Amino acid sequence: MEFLTQFVDIILHLDRHHAVLVQQYGPWIYAILFAIVFCETGLVVTPFLPGDSLLFVAGALAAESAAEGGGMDIGVLIAVLLSAAVIGDNVNYWIGRWFGLKVLHWGEGAPRFFNRAAYDKAHAFYEHYGPTTMVLARFIPLVRTFAPFVAGVARMTYPRYFMFDLAGAFLWVFSLTLAGYWFGNLPVVRGNLSFVILGIVALSILPMVIAWWRQRR
Repeated sequence: MEFLTQFVDIILHLDRHHAVLVQQYGPWIYAILFAIVFCETGLVVTPFLPGDSLLFVAGALAAESAAEGGGMDIGVLIAVLLSAAVIGDNVNYWIGRWFGLKVLHWGEGAPRFFNRAAYDKAHAFYEHYGPTTMVLARFIPLVRTFAPFVAGVARMTYPRYFMFDLAGAFLWVFSLTLAGYWFGNLPVVRGNLSFVILGIVALSILPMVIAWWRQRR
């Protein structure tokens, strides 16, 4: 139980633990980051895992490692994160396509781990933006996790889905990881990394806040 608590703390506060992770796990840090991004994008039961903030911190970590002559390479990092995002989304899509309707038809008997409210938000987003949801949703927490599931439930044509999903994955991974790599170790950013992370999270959820405000009006 103590190990699980520590593991969750590391995942949710990666900005505090990234240096320790690299020192302790070395090249296995790639596997850890792959697992987190895969679960955040591929499993509807783990939308709480860090996404945008993790990519930024990972990029900063690669820059710090390169400056110190370490073994973490930005090219390998981007390849790992991109693979995790695409594979995770595609697993999520096929879960939605094969089992989604069964989960939704459970109604009141649906399992507690299934966040129906988050699903409904993603479904409304999908209905409004169509296939471009797979690009836009990459930058919005919760919607990012449920959009592939919704696309699977809606039986979106797979080649078309994959094209939009791949485009979104490229934009998401490259923009945030390179932003962390280029700016994450600037003294002003590094000294206030927790606030930067909170800012990234705030910007991520801003579209949902605006949509809620418009709906209220």
